Amino acid sequence: MHRFGQILKKNIMGTKEQIDDIREKVLKGLNKTYEKLLEMKRKNNSVLVISENGQIIKIKPEKK
Repeated sequence: MHRFGQILKKNIMGTKEQIDDIREKVLKGLNKTYEKLLEMKRKNNSVLVISENGQIIKIKPEKK
């Protein structure tokens, strides 16, 4: 289990449904942040830099 999951289970004295709700909200926030990042990169005609298998890769986000 990831450290984040352990912290959630230790610090939240709630039901499994409450933990699942928090997990869903966190994932929604991460997805929204990623979409905003891509939008900014497209707007500024900038590349997205990622690491894949130890290699640095530059990707130009495609326009929608």
